[in-house]
Amino acid sequence: MIIIRSIEALLIRMAMMSIIAILMLSGCNYSFRSGSFPDHIRTVAILPFENDTNRFELTQEVHDELLRELPRALGITNAGEDVADAIVQGRIVRYDLTTPLFRPGQERDQVDVLQRQVSIRVEVELIDINQNVILWDDLALTSEGQYLEESESEEVGRAEAIQLLVQRIVDGAQSNW
Repeated sequence: MIIIRSIEALLIRMAMMSIIAILMLSGCNYSFRSGSFPDHIRTVAILPFENDTNRFELTQEVHDELLRELPRALGITNAGEDVADAIVQGRIVRYDLTTPLFRPGQERDQVDVLQRQVSIRVEVELIDINQNVILWDDLALTSEGQYLEESESEEVGRAEAIQLLVQRIVDGAQSNW
């Protein structure tokens, strides 16, 4: 009889300690956001970049890729400019199409193009609206994308350059944290 009461008391103490532990742990406000971005920035407005090139489709293509990738990579959400904690804005300064890989052709004065390269340069800044400071900027951010002349189109190289550009913006925004 004494052994049964001792076991019951032990079980009751263990249950009470478990309940206390659960209550203490549930009060913990720990959270993890990828990218280690500043805690006070939860939302971002990504503005369409101004475009100094004659490739008008770049504005939309860069904007779409930034909207898709930047918030996810930084652990924040998209918001309108009037309610966002931060703003990403920029300017597309240059778009070049070059031929980094070619060989002499069969005919005299002929060149066989093997590969082309798309190069995009932007000026970009990430601004903390609440503290009115520039968190990060790069006034000469460049990326390249290649495509094979015979089997791929310029759009393949441009898409690669834009993806790399957005990744460099993410890396730059995370560089201080």
